[in-house]
Amino acid sequence: MRFDRFSFGSICINGTSYEHDVVIDRGKIRKRDKKPSKKFRDDFGHTPLSIEEEIPWKCHRLVIGTGGGALPVMPEVKQEAERRGIELIILPTEKAIQVLKEDAEDTNAILHLTC
Repeated sequence: MRFDRFSFGSICINGTSYEHDVVIDRGKIRKRDKKPSKKFRDDFGHTPLSIEEEIPWKCHRLVIGTGGGALPVMPEVKQEAERRGIELIILPTEKAIQVLKEDAEDTNAILHLTC
């Protein structure tokens, strides 16, 4: 997977630009559906990443890019990763991309592009 460019609100992966949060699941890219997490927005001041979303668990490592650092990751997500034996890496998106560039083998990701 080639990360060509990242800036606030936009990312280019393998020559394709995305202007929404993305999920990388075993090499396939899709839009993050955050609708299931919106009900927790008032508790966090921002729509968090919750266990209610379609998280790409089929991996050994899950990288979560938090935008500029503002995307909250609910404790249940961390607990589920631990229960499944998945290494969970939570970093600002720019640093998360660097992790993916260095070693993406058996790694899925959720990348928040703003905040």
